[in-house]
Amino acid sequence: MFHAARRRVCAVVAAVAVAVLLSAVPALAHGFTSTVYVDLTSARTGHVRSALGLEYDLLVVSAADARKDDPLFRAGTAAFESGDAAEQAAALDAHADSVVAYVTERFAVTAEGRACTPVREGGFTIDQRDGVPYALLVLDQRCPDSAEAHEVRSGLFPESEEYVRDTKTVVTYDLDLTSGSAALDAERPSFSTQQSWAERFWEFFRLGAEHLLTGLDHILFLLALIAGSRRLREIVLAATTFTLAHSVTFILAALGLVHVPASFVEPVIALSIAVVAGWHLWRLRRRRSHATDLGQTGLDRAGRARLAVVFCFGLVHGLGFAAALGIDQPLSWTLLWSLLVFNVGIEAVQLAIIAVVFPLLAVLRHRRPVAGLWTTGVIAAGVTVMGLVWFVQRIFGG
Repeated sequence: MFHAARRRVCAVVAAVAVAVLLSAVPALAHGFTSTVYVDLTSARTGHVRSALGLEYDLLVVSAADARKDDPLFRAGTAAFESGDAAEQAAALDAHADSVVAYVTERFAVTAEGRACTPVREGGFTIDQRDGVPYALLVLDQRCPDSAEAHEVRSGLFPESEEYVRDTKTVVTYDLDLTSGSAALDAERPSFSTQQSWAERFWEFFRLGAEHLLTGLDHILFLLALIAGSRRLREIVLAATTFTLAHSVTFILAALGLVHVPASFVEPVIALSIAVVAGWHLWRLRRRRSHATDLGQTGLDRAGRARLAVVFCFGLVHGLGFAAALGIDQPLSWTLLWSLLVFNVGIEAVQLAIIAVVFPLLAVLRHRRPVAGLWTTGVIAAGVTVMGLVWFVQRIFGG
């Protein structure tokens, strides 16, 4: 009796320790990042039209800080807090010199090794992406007439400014008798319109892989699935169900057919982590002395119910993956293909995690059933606590 109580105390302490360690990570695992959207076209020789979508509040603070323009900060912040799109556009137009200078110093198009000269076209407009105001800036890049290829470089909102942790610049282009898309970041800040198909594939594959690796909430959800799966068949079915579900909503969001605000998606993702991990704890408590038994080979009623729950939550996770690139409007088929490659990158990392973690737990369960039981229990308990902490933080905007 004493030993059983001691084991329970140790499990609770371990779970709390895991939760405390994880709480050092921001509640929004996809927070503190930004995505810039750029569309490049050419209506006539020697001109490249660059339409840039930039997160409004980030643009205001970054440009104001870089250009030492306090009036821009005050006017832009007041407009942001009011939520009035016309007021936000007016604030940017009133301080266009500072804003355009900030952008053009960090975003450039070159042709034949020579920089194109950017000239602003029209005023700023404000759009919404997943409930976040974005400023649209159009530049007429005047380039050499003889250019056969263009290079695009972006260093917008770098980590050194300390406002965001990471910035992705998603570019779609129809230039130089070719069309495509590219993803730029600090590691790969530029690309050429003559890039190969393999280069485009790798860009978005890497982006998807990095997203899952840096998205702690999705990793914890996967660990909860692994901990609650006793056989290879169970984790394969769970992972496949999750993949199918999030792929459905990912594609629907990319096509502009589904739009759910982040204020709903993020808390539900956190809740899904707690529910799936807690499900395993419930099964352990229900089976008690038989918890270490492998039992029947097929799925029981609880197993089928678990798959249904995983599918439902997978649908929400797909919206989270889509939101990582701000996908909430109809996109070109070219970019859609690239985003599907992004999804492939996510799946590759997911399978790699399963291939590493599940066999280790399987060996432990086989050789030391009780130790395997407590290991998965502690993992599930820690993940449950963290999921609930995130859920509360995301509900109340923490």
